[in-house]
Order: sequence, then structure tokens, then C-alpha cells
Amino acid sequence: MTGPSSVCHPDLIVTDSVRFFFKSMNNMIAKVICCVLLSQLACIQTDSVAAKLKELYPDLHLEIKKSLFTKELENALERNEVDLVVHSLKDLPTTLPPGFTIGAVLKRENPHDAVVLHPKHAGKSLDTLPENSVIGTSSLRRAAQLKKRFPHLEFKDIRGNLNTRLKKLDEKADFAAIILAAAGLRRMGWENRISQILEPEDCMYAVGQGALAVEVRARDTDILEMVSVLHDSDTVLRCIAERAFLKQLEGGCSVPVAVHTEVKDSQLYLTGAVYSLDGSDSLKETMQASVAADDKPEEPVQHVGITASKISGEAQGRAERLGVDLANLLLSKGAKEILTVARQLNDAR
Repeated sequence: MTGPSSVCHPDLIVTDSVRFFFKSMNNMIAKVICCVLLSQLACIQTDSVAAKLKELYPDLHLEIKKSLFTKELENALERNEVDLVVHSLKDLPTTLPPGFTIGAVLKRENPHDAVVLHPKHAGKSLDTLPENSVIGTSSLRRAAQLKKRFPHLEFKDIRGNLNTRLKKLDEKADFAAIILAAAGLRRMGWENRISQILEPEDCMYAVGQGALAVEVRARDTDILEMVSVLHDSDTVLRCIAERAFLKQLEGGCSVPVAVHTEVKDSQLYLTGAVYSLDGSDSLKETMQASVAADDKPEEPVQHVGITASKISGEAQGRAERLGVDLANLLLSKGAKEILTVARQLNDAR
């Protein structure tokens, strides 16, 4: 099972496994094993999923095991050794390997990006930082948008997990600030480090950013039923539209693609954009669709890898169509050419 978790984050190679025991509806004891990448943030995210399951299934008992490598984890789900995998949704490919599905998408945290300033620049913002201040980010999407919005700043790569990046910011004079996902900082309990939340006008977020996903085997109906109660309807519909948009563009972590979504009065609003690496060339459009619920029961159907049988299938279909339609609109205006050049330049770096 291959996806952005191994492509975009090659430094995160060790995983935790969490073994769940729960009583199903028919009072049978079932064993569930959940694996996550071994990092402080990944463990916190998995703990949050475990806590929600524990609340729903009070007889749940946990056993934690460690030392699964990424490749082993990718095969473990297929070999029935692992039953759940907790991901940041933004790290999951829009097309999952055959036999797998996203059984739950939890309520989304703040999906926006955050500015974390070096202590010597406390009280400033990106607008007010000195000319040629260096901003650290590993994201092509962030760099492309911010280069265009803040031309007086320089942007350089910064690698590592959240702890490592913050340490590099604080202990060296290389960076005036770094850009991180607000959701990750909040999950780590580091809200006090957030100097500025970037609004959509400054920087739109990544597809699925801020949402947690639970991946399972599609054939495991008992497990699907168990985790399905974790789904958040608005988050599911927003992320289906975002993932459909990215899939239709044939995008990924190697090209600058950004989105913004909102559900308001049963309308789903999707803004999507593509950028050149330096942000000088871009396309951005907004479309909307009704996602009013219907009461028709339907067989579970995957929408860009997500199975959510308790959420209106018709609404999910309209959300997916919205993403495809917006992508096609941008493609008709030259998005493919922009992304092709961006991918080629990134590959050559």
C-alpha cells in the first residue's frame, strides 16, 4: 500500500500499533489493531481516536506495541495483521489501493496554516517582517502562495517533524519564521506559539488538511460499522469535494494545489487554485453545490476513497461532482500546463 505518507514524509518510518478490543452490537468480542507513524503528533492523533472509541465502546481495552516499519505497515493491513490505520487525511492518496477504504473522517480541526515567529520578531506579522527575512516551509503550496503575497520575504525549505522545525527556528538565526499547520500545533498543545493564522486571501490550505482519517479494509463490515460513527458530515462532504478536485487535476504533494471549502445553508462552497512554483502564474475559481441530505438508504459507495454509509449518498455524489467540475474548469483555462511545468521544475531541483 503506497501513498503520500511514504512519499512526502520519508523521515517518518517507524510506527506504533495500538490493539483495540471492543464489544460489537451482537456482544461478540472483536480484536482491532490500529497502527500510526511513530511521532509525537501521530501518537497524539491516535490517542484522540482511541479516546472517542473508548467513549463509544466503554469496554474497550488498549494494548500498545511498537516497531513496525512503514513497508511492514503498508503490508499489514492487507495481511489482516492490522485493522485500522490512523492518518492525517492530507497524507492519503486520492486513489487507495484495492480493498481499502477510509472508514471515518473525524471533525476537522482548523485547516488553515499558521505563522510561528522567531522570538526576536515577537509582535510582528509576515507583512511587517524586515525585507529579505527568511521564512521556512517544506510545502510547495505554501511557498508559491506566500511568494506572490509577500514579495519582500524569502522562502527556504525546512525539514523534520514539528518538534525539529521549532527547534531549528528557536536555536538558529536562519529563519525569521516558519509556516506550519495550525491543527498540528493545536493538537500538540502549542497554541501559544501561533503568531498569525493565515486567512484564505493569503494562503489557502492543502486538500484534507486538519482532518483525521481512519483507514480500514473495505470488506470488514464490522470494523466499518464501528468506526463509521466517528464521521463528521460537513467534514466528509468538504473533503470529498477537495479530494475529487485534486484527483481530477492529477495533483499531489509535488505540485502547488490549494483549496478552501465551507458548508453554509446546505450549500457546499469550494474554492480551488493551482500555482507555479514561484507563484507568478496561477488559476483560482469558486463553485458551489447543494448538499442537502436525503433519506434514501443506499449501499455503501466509496467517494474518492471515503465510505460513509450514514451520510446521504446523494449529497456525497454532488460533493464529488463539484470537485470534478471545478477541476475541469481550471483545466480548461490552462491548469494542466501550470502544474506540468511546476512538477518538472520541482523534479529538477
